[in-house]
Amino acid sequence: MSNVDSSAPAAVNIQGLRKSYGSNEVLKGIDLQVQPGEVIAIIGKSGSGKSTLLRCINGLETFQHGSLTVQGQPLVYSNPAAMRTLRQHVGMIFQSFNLFPHLTVGKNIQLAPGLVKQHSPSDTEATARRLLARVGLAEKFDAFPDQLSGGQQQRVAIARALAMSPGILLCDEITSALDPELVGEVLAVVESLAQEGMTLLMVTHEMHFARKVSHRVIFMHQGLVHEQGAPNELFANPQTPELQQFLSALR
Repeated sequence: MSNVDSSAPAAVNIQGLRKSYGSNEVLKGIDLQVQPGEVIAIIGKSGSGKSTLLRCINGLETFQHGSLTVQGQPLVYSNPAAMRTLRQHVGMIFQSFNLFPHLTVGKNIQLAPGLVKQHSPSDTEATARRLLARVGLAEKFDAFPDQLSGGQQQRVAIARALAMSPGILLCDEITSALDPELVGEVLAVVESLAQEGMTLLMVTHEMHFARKVSHRVIFMHQGLVHEQGAPNELFANPQTPELQQFLSALR
């Protein structure tokens, strides 16, 4: 767990971030710095702004106030080229697997590197096969998504995100749509990425997993970073009534 580079520039630097949908302010001034190689678990009740924060980091949502830089580059919504570059550096995995049903597993993984980075078909195929092996699905290259279990589909979605060689990976409740017995196989892949030094921000309700793999846990409450710290400290000794209540409700 010592692969965090605290001397390097922040992988993500968020200051005073505010985001509203109409009159509903969802993020109320978020300050957050993430170092390269850091694994951060984001926990909190539904509606606390967790997913919205992730979607702001990769430019899927526009925010109204504050600043957000990713690997030293500020988010500039008005510059399509800059946004495309950002999305190449920031991979995102969602609750739903979002695989193209009419494409094989291999083609799903090859699509973005071929289109965006203009890699040759032989290069993208080699990468797809390597990444499928990486997530334990080497034999599924020619399968279609509907032939796979939910856990296998989610592991393909992870391989697809990795095919763009992102510097940062965002995981938004990636096990919440899975049957309980399939959760472990997906989390095992994420854990191995963490051990390899990938910068990870994950919204999760798997508290045991958050405690096991993250360097830092962020507790969001009503659109703010309400409490944060090393997992063992935060879970063993919550400082605020809101976090105490949240954790006791899980037991």
